[in-house]
Amino acid sequence: MMLNTERTAGVVIFVALAGTVLAGAETRQQLHFKVGRKASVSINNQYGPISVKAGANKEVVVTTVLHSDKVEIDQSHRGNRVDIVSHLFSGADQTSGQVDYEVTVPADANVTLTSMTGPLHAEKLQGDVVMEGNTANVDVRDVNDAHVHVKTLNGPVTLTDIRDGHVEITSLSGDVFLISVNGPLVQVNSSSGKISYSGDFGDGGEYVLTSHSGDIDAIAPSYASIDVTARSVQGQVENDFPLEPKHTAFPIKAGSAFAGTVGKAASSVKLFSFSGKIHLKKR
Repeated sequence: MMLNTERTAGVVIFVALAGTVLAGAETRQQLHFKVGRKASVSINNQYGPISVKAGANKEVVVTTVLHSDKVEIDQSHRGNRVDIVSHLFSGADQTSGQVDYEVTVPADANVTLTSMTGPLHAEKLQGDVVMEGNTANVDVRDVNDAHVHVKTLNGPVTLTDIRDGHVEITSLSGDVFLISVNGPLVQVNSSSGKISYSGDFGDGGEYVLTSHSGDIDAIAPSYASIDVTARSVQGQVENDFPLEPKHTAFPIKAGSAFAGTVGKAASSVKLFSFSGKIHLKKR
């Protein structure tokens, strides 16, 4: 009996020590880079989150948490460009190869973020934002007068308070949510994901929302000024707005297509799907 108790105690001690070793493998680093105006910052992280916010005017600060010794940080700083890469060693997987990034950049910096798993987050920037991921959850908010380009496979994408933006989003099956997004070009292309737009469509922009089989919901206020065309080849379309009719390149059929103008028709809105449902809603 005593022997079994000693063995049990030994196992408990071993497990506790192993837990200590694993916890101790987590490493925190902070990197500082001096940059000028319109700096370019690129971060490539195979596994783990990247969050970028506006900070000091002439400095990029990168804080990382490495979850094991199976990964290291490669850095390159040349002039006004900063490149950061999570370098995986042999045997690294999604758990041991994870790195968490918290980054501050000058507000006017151009940022490129890549992560297979994410999530990816950027806010309060005025430079261009490029994000790419597979399952990564993408969140961009409070960005002014910039290009925002997003590519994902099945990760959801949310853009909030994007003003005067040039927005292009491509997703295979991830849902896309646009909240208070306007600019000269807002373009979303999804194969099977849902597309949801909630805003006023700005003044003088072009908005093209396209999905093969996903539904498209567009919600706008009664004072919206749009020239709208909507069509679903095999799906259903609904419209809550009184439209002034206009000519189209295809026949208008109740329930599958509609077209017309509201107000001064300042912005062009095109909603297309092959088999998804389309609904233009009045807020």
